[in-house]
Amino acid sequence: MADLDELLAERGDQLIRAAVALAGNRADGEDLLQAALERLLRSRRRVEYDLEGYLRRILYNLAADGWRRRAAGERRLRLLPRVGTAGYGTDGPELAAVTATVDLRDALARLLAQLPRRQRTVIVLRYWIQLSEAETAAILDISEGAVKTHGSRGMARLRELAASWPEADLGQRRLVRTTGEDNHEQQS
Repeated sequence: MADLDELLAERGDQLIRAAVALAGNRADGEDLLQAALERLLRSRRRVEYDLEGYLRRILYNLAADGWRRRAAGERRLRLLPRVGTAGYGTDGPELAAVTATVDLRDALARLLAQLPRRQRTVIVLRYWIQLSEAETAAILDISEGAVKTHGSRGMARLRELAASWPEADLGQRRLVRTTGEDNHEQQS
C-alpha cells in the first residue's frame, strides 16, 4: 500500500492527465482513474512489479471498454471556465489566452475523436503523455513497429482532418506546432 501511495504522490498528476486524455474530459478522467485504482487494489496481491505499468494498462482497458459502450454519440467537452471566476477576468488578454488554449484543446480533442481507436490511443500515449515506443507497445500489447505504424497513420490523418477544419490555416499551424513538426507548418 505504501508503494501505491508513493506512486500517486510522484506520478499522480501524469496519471490524471493520461486518464483525462483517454476519457475526453476531466470528470470522466477522474472517474476512469478512480475505477482503475479500485481495480488495482482488488488485484494488488497479483502485482509483483511495475505498479505504474499495471495501472496504466488498467486505465487503457477501462477507457477502451468505455469507447465500446458509447460508440454512438459524442460527448461535448466542458472546457471553458466561467467568466469572472477562478481568477479570470471578464475580458482582456488573460481571458483571450485561456479561450485560445481551450479552443485549441477542443479542436484537438474533436480531431482525435475522429481517429480509429488504436491510432487515437497511440497518439495520446506517445505525444500527449510522452511515453516511449517501447512503453506504448507494452501497454497496448503490440509491437514497436505497430506503434510506429499507428502513430504515423494517426498523425497523417490528423493533418488531413486539420486541413479541412474551419479556420484550417490557424488550426493546422497550431496542430503542427503542438506535435512538433515544424517543417509541415511552412506548407500550410
